[in-house]
Amino acid sequence: MLNGKVALVTGAGSGIGKEIAKMLAAKGAQVMINYMHSKESAEAAAADIRDAGGKAECVQCSVNDFTAVQSMIKEIVKKYGRIDILVNNAGITKDNLLMAMKEEEFDDVIDVNLKGTFNTMRHVYRQMLKQKSGSIINISSVSGVLGNPGQVNYAASKAGIIGMTKSMARELASRGIRVNAVAPGFVETPMTDKLPASAKEAGLAQIPMGRFAKAEEIASAVCFLASDEAAYITGQVLCVDGGMAM
Repeated sequence: MLNGKVALVTGAGSGIGKEIAKMLAAKGAQVMINYMHSKESAEAAAADIRDAGGKAECVQCSVNDFTAVQSMIKEIVKKYGRIDILVNNAGITKDNLLMAMKEEEFDDVIDVNLKGTFNTMRHVYRQMLKQKSGSIINISSVSGVLGNPGQVNYAASKAGIIGMTKSMARELASRGIRVNAVAPGFVETPMTDKLPASAKEAGLAQIPMGRFAKAEEIASAVCFLASDEAAYITGQVLCVDGGMAM
């Protein structure tokens, strides 16, 4: 399905990013696992992929660093000659009510989530233009579609990603490059496992399907959009949220 493709997944050392990397590799892609701090987790994810017969290696880079991202992309292209798939998954949360939110809490989330997505798209698109092909999948969130109390910074960053996705899709469609977004709802991850029972119950009450998503279900949506099966799909936001945003 993805044999011969080179895929870069940001923030892929754990959680949703790790599952995306694993699934892309299982479908034949050479996967580059980007991480910022969690070297041990990233290397473990790459080892799991290789043990399963896939191809993966790790690349360290802070996606909010414009020059560092440029260097990372250049190194990948130098080694493999191409980048076919970019998955912008790296992101952080610093939740707080607006009245209590500190300036740095807002700036940090925008810097990583939104500017980080800009940085990778900005540097990868030149290579994709040369190839006259490519698929970019940006991980947004149902928070960017609906908003969420206590997440003004996060919702703004994820809504911004949707705007960038649609704009880039219009810019690049004629060049054979597709740009789409996936907007997950609540997903079973170590982070959601730590939520208080009351918070989980409140989350479940918003989901018509009555359960949280599995990380693999988000990965499946990403792999579909990355593949030729989605060859006529661009500029779309695929909500994988159990019906929250319908």
